[in-house]
Amino acid sequence: MRATSDTIRTHRALAGLAALVAGALALSACGSSDKKDDGGTTTSAAPTSSLALPKLDGTTLEVAAVWTGQEQKNFKQVLAEFEKRTGAKVTFVPAQDPIINFLGSKIAGGQPPDIALLPQPGAIKQAVQKGWAKPLSADTVTEVQKNYSQGWQDIGKVGGKQYGVYYKAANKSLIWYNTKVFENAGAKEPKTWQDLLTAAQAVYDSGVTPFSVGGADGWTLTDWFENVYLSQAGPEKYDQLAQHKIKWTDPSVKQALTTLAQVWGKKGYVAGGAAGALQTEFPASVTQTFTGGDQPKAAMVYEGDFVQVNIGETKAKVGTDAKVFPFPSVGSTAPVVSGGDAAVVFKDSKGAQALAKFLASPDAATIQAKLGGYLSPNKSVANSAYPNEVQRKIAQALIASGDDFRFDMSDQAPQAFGGTPGKGEWKDLQDFLQNPKDVAGTQAKLEKDAAAAYGSGS
Repeated sequence: MRATSDTIRTHRALAGLAALVAGALALSACGSSDKKDDGGTTTSAAPTSSLALPKLDGTTLEVAAVWTGQEQKNFKQVLAEFEKRTGAKVTFVPAQDPIINFLGSKIAGGQPPDIALLPQPGAIKQAVQKGWAKPLSADTVTEVQKNYSQGWQDIGKVGGKQYGVYYKAANKSLIWYNTKVFENAGAKEPKTWQDLLTAAQAVYDSGVTPFSVGGADGWTLTDWFENVYLSQAGPEKYDQLAQHKIKWTDPSVKQALTTLAQVWGKKGYVAGGAAGALQTEFPASVTQTFTGGDQPKAAMVYEGDFVQVNIGETKAKVGTDAKVFPFPSVGSTAPVVSGGDAAVVFKDSKGAQALAKFLASPDAATIQAKLGGYLSPNKSVANSAYPNEVQRKIAQALIASGDDFRFDMSDQAPQAFGGTPGKGEWKDLQDFLQNPKDVAGTQAKLEKDAAAAYGSGS
């Protein structure tokens, strides 16, 4: 896996970013003065753009990603702008998780997409090792270097070569809550893990289940673990575990799982209990928190900034009905975990490299930023592009962090361990959600699966 020692970050840097996020999220305004035309693809792009793109009349391209629903719809508006500027025809190909398996099938059939959006650095490395991924052209690399901090550039590199353009990022250290429930319960936004447990008890006592957990999607559970682990064990241990330089049987993992069990294992704290959570997919975990007025199925849901897309499917308004606070500090400092999706070229051509260059530009990211539910690590995107104050502050915090962030641990792992439904870490943590008392057994399973995956590099 990509070593993180090249961008070693400190407790102080993480604490600084956490404080910035905390200050940002204290603002709850959600009004927007930004407007898009009914097409949504022309006014969003910079009118004075100097981005040079070739004429590609007659060129057809395919872009694969696992995005669905509104996220896919919004990305298609970005592709439409590229078509308008170049004359190319771009088709979006819906992919399934794990995307490496999906791509393997496409490549075996002689039909690889021109570009795929990969959600894990581990997947980028695998695509390179298999000889599928193509390095970015010098022209595209120049665009990446102009618009991204060194940390975001490095995550997209394998063997010193730039393969990935991080088009989309995520702040994965946020907990969203139903304001009516909190008000009725007299609960306050927590700053520490103990504060979170106190707020949860107040909510429970008011007659509402505290937490909604999308346990059917194992990645949500890995994100819970990573925030607790980063805050409690610290960034150095986090890096070591991410690279499997320490084992999952380490006492620090035991401590994090034991802490998680204070929420996952407490009767009445998780909507539907463990069985219900394991049948709840991520989108439903969000919508059930913000429907039902002041009697929803749960008061809080943990996940990243992208939760806003799903809140948008309800009548709740971000900043009034739905508010957010940074993941509380479990140890000495609050965690800051990021994720992201990188555009990787699979068919090296003038058209594919041009599209990768476009996705590395602020022009592309600005279009999707204006549509909401999206965060870009591209530092050249104007903060004013984001449609509400909450989103603007989250974006500002991400860019201000520079290289001082930790990338999602499971996304750094081999896909067999950190990114496959029903296997590896996803399955092991689903089993733990079902039986939070089995800390030692969970550690043993995690270590067995990690050793097999890291050992094979698959």
